[in-house]
Amino acid sequence: MVQISRRSLLQKAGASTIAATGIAGCLGQGGASLDSVTVAYVPIYPNMQHYVMEQEGYYEDVPADVSIERFSSGPSVVKAFASGDVDAALFGITPAMVLVDKGTNAGILAANSRNGFKIMGTTELVDFYEQEGPAMFERFEEERGRKVRFGAPPDGSVPDILLRYWIQEDLNVGEVESAINKSKVPPAKAVQTIQSGDIDATIIQEPFATVIGQDDGFGELAWSGDILEAHPVTVLFANQHVLDDSAVAQSLVEQHVAATEFTADSPDAAAAHAATVIGSDVSEDLATAAIDSKASEFISNPHAITDQAATMGEFVANVGNIEDPVATENLFAFDPYDAIQE
Repeated sequence: MVQISRRSLLQKAGASTIAATGIAGCLGQGGASLDSVTVAYVPIYPNMQHYVMEQEGYYEDVPADVSIERFSSGPSVVKAFASGDVDAALFGITPAMVLVDKGTNAGILAANSRNGFKIMGTTELVDFYEQEGPAMFERFEEERGRKVRFGAPPDGSVPDILLRYWIQEDLNVGEVESAINKSKVPPAKAVQTIQSGDIDATIIQEPFATVIGQDDGFGELAWSGDILEAHPVTVLFANQHVLDDSAVAQSLVEQHVAATEFTADSPDAAAAHAATVIGSDVSEDLATAAIDSKASEFISNPHAITDQAATMGEFVANVGNIEDPVATENLFAFDPYDAIQE
């Protein structure tokens, strides 16, 4: 008995459809056919769909040979993407903005996650916030003789933008630089840094928010879903070569949607997949605990994040990572997602 993979069937079906209907060009240019695709990812919890797609074999259904590359940070993927070493990537939306701003022909195929951060602080700071609200910063400085020390990823990153929005727009307490003492702390080091007393607060994604929240000395100041409702975190981003091959682009999105549905239907299994791929300090128990967090919201629909992406883009431009906010039509490639919804 000869076994034919679903990928082979999709290749034949895609070729037949294009030949029969002549729709090449409706998505991207439609003139290119990819034999292989390199998919990059940053090993962070919000990229849940990638872990499911890899562990459940969904990438095997893409009508091209898929190779996976792991990167330690968003900036490292940006460099590889810009040089043409990467065809698609699952990473923060702000690196996608940077690439498009620099002239890279690419677009967002799908959203991965949204509302994915918590602002965590010492119990003292949480008490101040409950008592004083936005005046927390002033009272803290009066009593401690210094500003609140906040740890966050680099300027222009998704969490940095959300922190700026919270302080400047939501709380209206002035510019970040005047309201707090901000230092650069990578997400993986945030738990150790806040527990050691080097910072008073941090804006952090899961599963690290869950770790900090389990410590009696800390609590939650705010959830990013309340700060900027429905804001994007990470996305599936693809270059023009992928966009030009409608069969590959649609299949990547189709598998992404399947992974989102798998995560909703089998959250514990999805969390276990995440722990397997991320490794490091993310155990299966921790990943499973974090899946129930309100900061763990996984979606695929790119239309669901466009408005807040535009708002975030203004802040990314303000900190100098891009020249101007990237227009929605230049940042997103909706056609593949829309095609599989028909």
